[in-house]
Amino acid sequence: MTSAQQVQRLLALVPYLLAHDGASLTETAATFGVTPRQLRADLSVLYMCGLPGLMPGDLIEIDMDAVEGEGTIHLSNADYLSRPLRFTPDEALGLVLGLRSLREVAGEDVLAVVDSALAKLERAAGSVHELAGRVSVSVQSGDDRIRDTVAAAVTAGQRLHLVYDAPTRTTRRQVDPGRVSIRDGVAYLEAWDLERRDWRTFRLDRIASVEPTGEPAEDHGELPASPEGWLEALVPVGEVTLELAPGAAWVAEYHPVLSVEQLDEEGAVRATLPLSDPGWLRALLLQLSDGVRAVVPPEAAEDAARAAAQTLALYRRLDLDGLGSAS
Repeated sequence: MTSAQQVQRLLALVPYLLAHDGASLTETAATFGVTPRQLRADLSVLYMCGLPGLMPGDLIEIDMDAVEGEGTIHLSNADYLSRPLRFTPDEALGLVLGLRSLREVAGEDVLAVVDSALAKLERAAGSVHELAGRVSVSVQSGDDRIRDTVAAAVTAGQRLHLVYDAPTRTTRRQVDPGRVSIRDGVAYLEAWDLERRDWRTFRLDRIASVEPTGEPAEDHGELPASPEGWLEALVPVGEVTLELAPGAAWVAEYHPVLSVEQLDEEGAVRATLPLSDPGWLRALLLQLSDGVRAVVPPEAAEDAARAAAQTLALYRRLDLDGLGSAS
């Protein structure tokens, strides 16, 4: 957890606790996705925060005895933070597009909830509404009737009979549906295949027909974990740390990073990046040239150094043959 993440959580925590006086420590921790121990640490930080002056009447008041003894939270003297934080434009746009994607695969019973949330979010997002209007969301989810039947079966826990058009052949399957998910603009049904006795993934747009069998779906345990995002879905071979001159610091904003540290007031940074393709790193180092001051581990730069040496040798040969001039 970074300090920036903690500050964001604290700014959301104060209005929540003001609106939920006497909230349970464990339930609040679960709401914010942290452990009770971390929440106690957050409250200890808030206990020392307040308005300029930091006199007793300026500080946020928390009954720490109730926190430790009863496991309840009483927070006061922080009315200036009673309004929840507004979404940033990027956050609001991401939620709008996410809800639009969900709408593409939601069943009729969920559509009204999604539409209501979209309307509220787009009103609250202000200028983001215009930007979101320029972006279209398209999900390959197949026929509406098939999508609705699958969604209803997932909700009701009903077994399904599928006719599935795989790329090589058409098959008939009996499955116990688990969930509908979206990856890379395609909707999938994740279901337990009774014949293969394992979890399988079916593209909704390749399901030719689907009918409930009238039998309840069985419990097959936990569904396989879905990737949290495209960065987490990578299978990295390691990581590399680059010390970047100010003119190359854009790399830390343009590419996924694991950590970033500012080195000086001029704008130099040290960035650690996930590495899944050595060829990508070679191309990046050649592009940045002397904008990279150091590479850790040093061996990660050897491929780029060899490529640069081979290129210079080729230029020299061209010059000797009278076909060009060395740079």
